[in-house]
Amino acid sequence: MSHAPQEQIAPLLTTEGWELLASLGPYREAEAFTVNADLRKAGHAPELVAAVLTQSRLRTRAEAKFGEFARQMLFTQAGLEQATRLTVAARHAERFAASGIAHVADLGCGLGADSMAMASLDIAVTAVEIDETTAACATINLIPFPHATVVHSDATSVDLDGIDGVWMDPARRTTSTSGTKRIWDPEAFSPPLSFVEAVASTGRAVGVKMGPGIPHDSVPDGCEAQWVSVGGDVTEAALWFNAVARPGVRRAALVLSSQGAAEITSGEDFDGGPVAAVGPVEGYLYEPDGAVIRAGLVADVAEKLGGHLVDEHIAYICAPGLHDTPFAHAYRVLDVMPYNVKALKSWVKTNGITVLDIKKRGTSVTPEELRKQLLPGKPDKSLTAKTATLVLTRIGEERVAIVVEAASFATGSVEA
Repeated sequence: MSHAPQEQIAPLLTTEGWELLASLGPYREAEAFTVNADLRKAGHAPELVAAVLTQSRLRTRAEAKFGEFARQMLFTQAGLEQATRLTVAARHAERFAASGIAHVADLGCGLGADSMAMASLDIAVTAVEIDETTAACATINLIPFPHATVVHSDATSVDLDGIDGVWMDPARRTTSTSGTKRIWDPEAFSPPLSFVEAVASTGRAVGVKMGPGIPHDSVPDGCEAQWVSVGGDVTEAALWFNAVARPGVRRAALVLSSQGAAEITSGEDFDGGPVAAVGPVEGYLYEPDGAVIRAGLVADVAEKLGGHLVDEHIAYICAPGLHDTPFAHAYRVLDVMPYNVKALKSWVKTNGITVLDIKKRGTSVTPEELRKQLLPGKPDKSLTAKTATLVLTRIGEERVAIVVEAASFATGSVEA
């Protein structure tokens, strides 16, 4: 996990540091300089003030993942970037609980999000973290959970005797003085994917959080792969082995939103499943959720919608009817034009468009650059703002611009 200097956390692990951190309100960047000066004037050491303000900023950022729990937790920058959202961690924990797993080793526990979720379900957790600073944070974060124990150790050297479940969240970033950098090769993760497979080969219930961009050919045989999106953002691909893998499910897309949870699954391997027909741009255009695309389930969603792809290589679906589905955003098709900057500029001017939303797939066009080309440099403020949405894509060798508007489901909607 992260390799933040130990001294950034150490000042907080004192009565003075903890009380000072607790005394601060929500972090506001505009007030940070003044707060810094006031705390120093009050006699607090500069290194303590720096640590407290850094932690206050991280806690405020962490509320998106941890909610109100963030106010009592400790964080590192890199640890927070990779930490699992509590809503997703709860689903990981439910897998182990539903399978009757009594003791889970959380190898590479990071800040302890998954350990928190599992311990809250009365699962005994041995949380292992190799980075000293991150392990210190996890120890603080897991204090409220008597079922959890933190071990400062290499995840690959832990004795798993008596442990029937293993969860892993391998480090997928390297940290340096210039910041963090993402690693893409699963064998370069810490621990590597081959270690995950070796643990699974013992028959234990194993789950591992991978980056959502994991190639399909890197997904091991005999496991379930579930891609998860939260509010439209694809957050992970979790691989599940043995008791925590669902029978008959090879790949899945779980979509979590303010409307709840929805999932589509397939028992077919990545080269199997339905083959979507290809047809014209018509009726309604559907933009599949990122988890659906990553899981290779676009054709399955097209089948549910009674639709077809506009190009066999591009994840846009068209269907004659409107369906309210959690697996794709729906737009009504208004017009289809060849992609031509001069013609599009004329279209923008003729229709009095002042705000342009541009989506794209299968084309190298940069939406920001095209927007600058199409919209006037100085819009007439006396005109009423008029918004339009363009979808740029490719149909065979032809580049097209599709004019759409967000679909309304006030009446006649169908679940899909």
